[in-house]
Amino acid sequence: MANKTLTGPKGFRIAAVKAGIKASGNLDLGLIVADLPCRVGATFTTNKVVGAPVEVTREHIKGGRAQAIFVNAGNSNTCTGARGRRDADTICREVARRVSVNPQDVLVCSTGVIGHYLPMEKVCRGIAQAGSKLSVSAQSSRQFARAILTTDTKTKMSHRTVRLGSKTAQIAGCAKGSGMIAPNMATMLAFITTDININSTLLQRAIKQAVNVTFNKVSIDNHTSTSDTAIVLASGLAGNKNITRGGAEYERFAEALYMVCDDLARQIAADGEGATCGVTVTVTGAATGRDGVKALRAIVDSPLVRTAFNGADPNWGRIISAVGYSGAKFDPDNLTCKIAGTTVYRKGRPSRFDAGKLTRKMKAKNWQVNVDLGVGMFSDFCYTCDLSREYITINADYHT
Repeated sequence: MANKTLTGPKGFRIAAVKAGIKASGNLDLGLIVADLPCRVGATFTTNKVVGAPVEVTREHIKGGRAQAIFVNAGNSNTCTGARGRRDADTICREVARRVSVNPQDVLVCSTGVIGHYLPMEKVCRGIAQAGSKLSVSAQSSRQFARAILTTDTKTKMSHRTVRLGSKTAQIAGCAKGSGMIAPNMATMLAFITTDININSTLLQRAIKQAVNVTFNKVSIDNHTSTSDTAIVLASGLAGNKNITRGGAEYERFAEALYMVCDDLARQIAADGEGATCGVTVTVTGAATGRDGVKALRAIVDSPLVRTAFNGADPNWGRIISAVGYSGAKFDPDNLTCKIAGTTVYRKGRPSRFDAGKLTRKMKAKNWQVNVDLGVGMFSDFCYTCDLSREYITINADYHT
């Protein structure tokens, strides 16, 4: 069976261990190590408050290369001052020493509670353990996918191949994210490996383009976090001619990278804290792109709308009223809304529909809401989920 995990692309080894950072005692520390220095691209949170790992990783990718990624879950090393930065730098040196790479080529990611210092004795011991068990096996990748989780209920992985001349390159992704999520990027980590041969400038362009229309379209609770990072490493071992300019081969790679990120983004939305369903909300007919975003965010950010999703209640009035206060330009007499494929409001008037049948459709794992503002040609979308009692339970107990 083909390896469709992070170690599927040529040139990568992975390990995950139980370092004792998570109170649960589950897997909580992982390493991705490339056989050779890779081209790297990355995007980060837009929050002005960031963890020390984000600061360090931003600096280390400036040269366009990296060879190892350290990740821990259970502690975000955020709001920890000078000590937090020293700890992140120590991690880079320790990883470099254990796997024989340059400290500047080590990237650091941490996720979990804010405001706690990392237990560095446990972290360093975990790095040593992980460094000694690096593997190209799919099992090691699956363990890594579990190690990076916090409140997630399931791992999130994706894989694509892309044909480049006579060569085939692989792209594999792994992500975590479940709560404290709002555009643009929030409480999510994504790691992507590929063996394509591409320069770092185009790799950065491709990941930025992909993130803008995938991870930046996810909203769980309208709260942007401090640690969000998406990283792609390209080993260049697929054997294709180096991609150094835009063109057909770059576009094929960019499309495959987008598909991996989009798949992971949908998985994150569907696994929102306490979620029972994933919902794609689309706004069309907007006068401008900005109007589309205003209407979209008003719908997705409304607790009334999202709790109706949870109850499989086709309460279209909540959606229409959210559009009304959004500040977006729209035509009240041309406004239309569909829920799970059923028109519930058309051109400013309620539509007849079978409420019982629609409720059953809304109990599916994934469905859509479509709103047409009726005044223009612009559109936008967002991946979200319902808002349940379980969400409150999880976050009432998730302490700092």
